[in-house]
Amino acid sequence: MNDLPHAALRGTLHVLWVGSLVVPLLAVLRDPSPMRWLGILGLLVLAVAYAVALREAKLWVLVAAVALSIPLVAPFGPDELSTWAWIGGGAAGFAPLLLSGVWRWMAAIGAVTVSGLVGFFVTRDQQTYQWIAIAVGTTIVAMAGLPMWFAGLLAQARAGREAQAELAVSEERLRFARDVHDLLGHRLTVIALKSELAGRLAATDPERSSSEAFEAQRLASSALEEVRDAVHGYRAVNLPEQLEAVRNVMQEAGIRYTVSDVPVHGEGATQLALALREACTNVLRHSHATWCMIDVAVAEETGEVRMTVTNDGAGPGPSREGNGLRGMTERLAAVGGQVTVERAADEFTLQVVVPA
Repeated sequence: MNDLPHAALRGTLHVLWVGSLVVPLLAVLRDPSPMRWLGILGLLVLAVAYAVALREAKLWVLVAAVALSIPLVAPFGPDELSTWAWIGGGAAGFAPLLLSGVWRWMAAIGAVTVSGLVGFFVTRDQQTYQWIAIAVGTTIVAMAGLPMWFAGLLAQARAGREAQAELAVSEERLRFARDVHDLLGHRLTVIALKSELAGRLAATDPERSSSEAFEAQRLASSALEEVRDAVHGYRAVNLPEQLEAVRNVMQEAGIRYTVSDVPVHGEGATQLALALREACTNVLRHSHATWCMIDVAVAEETGEVRMTVTNDGAGPGPSREGNGLRGMTERLAAVGGQVTVERAADEFTLQVVVPA
């Protein structure tokens, strides 16, 4: 059974199913037969079966209820109202929504065919029953099927954005791991060999042993300095390059992107770039944003640099900070900066302030 991801779509399905039972209910109530309570019972069974089928994913319950409604509902009501044709149309319309693959269309065609057979045995007018079933089924598919299809596309796009963000993080980790391996692999191997040689020569050639030990120490110090440089280069993200990277990612994700910035240099630019990377990741992974606006400005009165990232993808949900925002707040606090978050309606605003 297909997923129904949005409450609005589920509500639409409920309304359409109830709507397909309105005419049969009126037809049964207008029947003068004292046995019309069987028709009312059949409609009640249909309503309950629909709720069970959607809530507990037991589609067979709905199929059984539709079949049971033929002897219970079809014999009642004026001929001009074509009582059971509306139920057959509801089944024909819901089959493509609740089933998958070729079965959805086979079930829809089957429901229309059964409607014609019921019409033939009840009123000898199978064409009217079939046309009503086709009209009702087409209306249901048009009003609920297309929105469900678009909802599925949006879900796939969101999953693609999350995968893209995770891939970017993984590639960055791989790059850093590769850089550290390239820096340390050779140096540590040489250090291990020289340390082993110094130990072997300690008793027979103290002078050479001392020389090898000092060389191992020099290599260790040099390796430590290179690792520090690598880590600094990893952290020192270029702000203009990061803005351009964010622009490209947003465009690929179909998010309208506008930016206004001023030249920022030094540690402040690095901190803003790191915060921008985290903000972009949050927009891609945790929101339904259609636009994102970034503004980088310098406060004239204090000289602080302020970056504001706003998007329209806040949506409902808890307002507590995640690990990414918490880590950003702690990192900026260490350099005298601060982070503020504001959620208003569907807009989410992240503001980062760093010293000039």
